[in-house]
Order: sequence, then structure tokens, then C-alpha cells
Amino acid sequence: MRFSRREFNAVLTLFSTAPLSRKLAAGLVLLLALVAYLAPAGQADQINGWVVAVADGDTIIVLDAVQVEHRVRLAFIDAPERTQLFGQQAKAALAARLYGREVRVDVIDRDRYGRSVGRVWQNEGDVNLAQLLDGYAWHYRQYAKKSQSGHDFERYAAAQEEARQEQRGLWKDVEPTPPWRFRRAGRSG
Repeated sequence: MRFSRREFNAVLTLFSTAPLSRKLAAGLVLLLALVAYLAPAGQADQINGWVVAVADGDTIIVLDAVQVEHRVRLAFIDAPERTQLFGQQAKAALAARLYGREVRVDVIDRDRYGRSVGRVWQNEGDVNLAQLLDGYAWHYRQYAKKSQSGHDFERYAAAQEEARQEQRGLWKDVEPTPPWRFRRAGRSG
């Protein structure tokens, strides 16, 4: 479990000489964060809130109505890593589309880093699909085939192919390196 700045400050407040009312508020912040973390994906199947940060081309932070931050990985796609060619452009494209805006996340799973993995909707538009269409992500078929419907799988594959044919985003590169290969090369090199 990773702590947000708000949660870290709450821990510091608990062990400080702060007034009891501030300590109770800090305890509530930590309790809400713990509940959000421990809730199985099936119970917290939807997150509604505002995008307060964009970590990279496929990860956002959503602040919900009770001020809990949710780190969300966009399902079925994989964007270039931040240090990879087109990584910063993918992040900028996602930020331009979502930063400061209200979204709905249909949570599908929770990954090994504790992030919610889901389909992100903004004004009824599928943000995950839009990242593919703009050429800032790959359709992550290896994982998509496990839980993506056949119809959506075909739509995502077609969106990637359209972006490739039109040489949008990362497809401007003659031989773009998928992020999973980039990560593997980084671990072995």
C-alpha cells in the first residue's frame, strides 16, 4: 500500500501534539484510505470523482466525493513508459483529456501495485479507447483477452490499427517498441 501525501500527513498528525479534533480527523482520513484499499474490486466496482493527477499515459489519480484518492490504471491498454519515446506525449495527451475533469471508472480488477484497473469514462466517452485512437497506447491483448468482451476487444484492436495506419502518436516511429518489451529490456540490461 502506497501512502498519499494526505495520508502521510495524517499519520504525522496522529503522533504529534495536535489537538484531539485534528487527531480524530486524521484518523478518519486513514480509516477511509484503509477501507478503500481493502475493498475488493467487486464491491467498489465504480469510482466517481475528479482527476487530480496524471502519472503517465495509462495511470491517473481520481479524488472521490469523500476525498479519497484512487490510483487508477486504464484497463486493456499499455502506454509508453515515461522514459520511453512518446511516453511524455502519452502522458500529456491523457492530461489534456482528463486533468481537472470529472470521470467515472468502471473497476475491473486490482493490480499487484494496489491500483484499481478499470475503464475510464469522461462525458460518456471511453478514454481508454481514445488513447488508442490517438496513437498513445497499445491494445494490451495479453491482459485484454482475459476479461474484455469480444465486441470491445475487436473495437480496441481496430482503433490501434487505425492509429497505426494513420501514423498517429507513437505510430509516427518506424518501429515503435511496446512498453512490455521496453520494461523487459530495462530489467535484463
